[in-house]
Amino acid sequence: MKNNLRFGLEARFLTAMTIMLAVVIGLLATLLHRQKAMQQEVAGVAREAMHGMAEDSLRRHGGATVEQLADALANPLYYFDLDTIGTLVRSAQKEPDVSYVLVYDPQGRIIHDGSEEIAVYGQQMSDPLAYEAISTPELHTQWSPQIVDISEPIMIGNQRIGGVRVGYSLDSVRGHEDRAVAAARTRLEELGHRHLIWVWALLAALVVACVAIMVYAQRTLVRPIRQLAEAAHAIEVGNYNGERPVSHRNDEVGELVRAFSSMSDSIARHDRDVRRMAYTDSLTGLTNRLAFRESLDHRLMMLRGAGRQLALLFADIDDFKRVNDTLGHEAGDEVLQQFANRIREAVEQLGGDDAMLARFGGDEFVILIQDGDVRSVATRLAEQLVTELGRPLVIQDRQVFLGTSIGITLFPEDASGATALMKNGDIAMYQAKVAGKNCYRFYSRAMDQAVERRVRMEQELRGAWERGELSLLYQPVFRLSDSRIVGAEALLRWQHPELGMVAPSVFIDVAEQSGLIESIGPRVLRAACTAAARWSADRDPMDQLFVSVNVSPRQLRSGDLPEVVAECLRETGLASSRLHLELTETAVIADEAHASALLATLHRTGVKVWLDDFGTGFSGLSHLRRVPVDGVKIDRSFIADMLRDPDDLALTSAIIAMAHSLGITVVAEGVEKEGQFNILRERGCDLAQGYWLGYPVTAAEFAQLIA
Repeated sequence: MKNNLRFGLEARFLTAMTIMLAVVIGLLATLLHRQKAMQQEVAGVAREAMHGMAEDSLRRHGGATVEQLADALANPLYYFDLDTIGTLVRSAQKEPDVSYVLVYDPQGRIIHDGSEEIAVYGQQMSDPLAYEAISTPELHTQWSPQIVDISEPIMIGNQRIGGVRVGYSLDSVRGHEDRAVAAARTRLEELGHRHLIWVWALLAALVVACVAIMVYAQRTLVRPIRQLAEAAHAIEVGNYNGERPVSHRNDEVGELVRAFSSMSDSIARHDRDVRRMAYTDSLTGLTNRLAFRESLDHRLMMLRGAGRQLALLFADIDDFKRVNDTLGHEAGDEVLQQFANRIREAVEQLGGDDAMLARFGGDEFVILIQDGDVRSVATRLAEQLVTELGRPLVIQDRQVFLGTSIGITLFPEDASGATALMKNGDIAMYQAKVAGKNCYRFYSRAMDQAVERRVRMEQELRGAWERGELSLLYQPVFRLSDSRIVGAEALLRWQHPELGMVAPSVFIDVAEQSGLIESIGPRVLRAACTAAARWSADRDPMDQLFVSVNVSPRQLRSGDLPEVVAECLRETGLASSRLHLELTETAVIADEAHASALLATLHRTGVKVWLDDFGTGFSGLSHLRRVPVDGVKIDRSFIADMLRDPDDLALTSAIIAMAHSLGITVVAEGVEKEGQFNILRERGCDLAQGYWLGYPVTAAEFAQLIA
């Protein structure tokens, strides 16, 4: 029976190798046949290519020669100087492959053919190519099987006084083609022969390898397998700690037996590794979400009824998405690692022995505190984290400022279950972001209502534009030098059917946080451009009005702002110089390199860029030089106290002088008193807007105002 099994394995293996060899030989035969066909195709393509190159070269060379000859013959032909004409014709006939050169009058009668006696003088050219040569008004090329005829009229001013024809023989060109094709064909045959030798060598090597493999298979694969089957059965039943099979063989079967004997140790070790990976974050080395949730459930179960507290801190990195979008995900991973290290150090220092830190996912970290007065410990830890995580990070040789928002919730005061506790921590963290980011907030019941109101407002804001609840008002912008209206700022308003007029500071923040601003922003831009185009339709081109539109930080980060602006200008027909985009200082400084590149792209289209709320952010001359802006809008807080606060007046004057030194327009917003207007005009401020000058009005009312 063993012989039958052995014969069966050998027969099947031999059959498989024979089929493989047959397939390989068939593929090689197909390859050789295709190689022969490709040689013929290459030779044909080479002939066509060389023929085309020769014709093109002959056409260009002949055309240049005929043009030069026609220019040289103009004066001799005009004065009928046959000697000079003959000299030029004979010189041209010495060119390679030139069969004939004929000079003729406007009626096609031969004047000179290069011979001394000019036997054909006065005869009419009657060859098949003569008609087109006589009638052509410019350089003309004709082909026949043996000749390329190139002719050009000879002109004196606008008067045609004759023409010249040069015939080039194609015999030498065809000879060159035949020799080149023959050489190419010979070279291809040599290459094919060498390739054939390599193919046969590879085939022979493959046959030798197949024979060697068959011999090796006969000596190693067809061996008793009972010991291997017994070892496999032991592993199958999970007996990893039982008696292990031993083999002293040095072949594959022996190695397999020894591998089975050590499999129990490997599986146990892998089980430990899998559990470690399942409960540890691979990037930061911290406890992950799964392990944290299991630990939280266990701790809450132990604390119930014990009268002890537990604090949960939910920390989220501020503006982390900006790092991934601008510096890449590798930089984002480096940020997470540095943040994790700083948080770990703070927790080890202030959190106590039972504190637990975990990465909850993405840019979120959670901390559990049990020791002592958990409220005071959580407060000190949150303050320390806000300070430490607010310090700049060095990522890819660049300083990155991020910060963190932290929500704190307590057990059992705020919630008695893990799910509710995590939800409360998330709500408190969100309120910290609403409060300005890089801070912490304790959870309170009122936060639930605030979140519900915000969620409801977000839901109602969706579709508000389509329902006609959102509209634009336009506040006039005046030039201080002559008190004339030069433009308007577009202001978005929401007339809620139940709540009435919703403050822009409320619903725009909701739109920004939820991402709705990315759909509302382009609509506002398009509506403002449409209105501005109507205002300027009947005005003098030198007296066109601009419209300024606010751009949110989220629109700036998206990167497609230049395309959106270009599409709006194209659809509305508004001149690009009449559109001013307003960006806040904080949005620009958040990623100065990205903002500078984006603003430079907008500048190239002719759109103006203004920096809004200037004075509340960095306000540095060095930053203004790096960021390409056309104007700055002094924040209304400086204008409001300018009359009674000398410091605000001095700062306003300094901003005007600083901007003018860089050629930047200065706009004052929030002008509500005549005294403010007069001082700004004295200090050289360019433009101003405010309730004293004009209230926001509808597009129709603004059109009447400027009329």
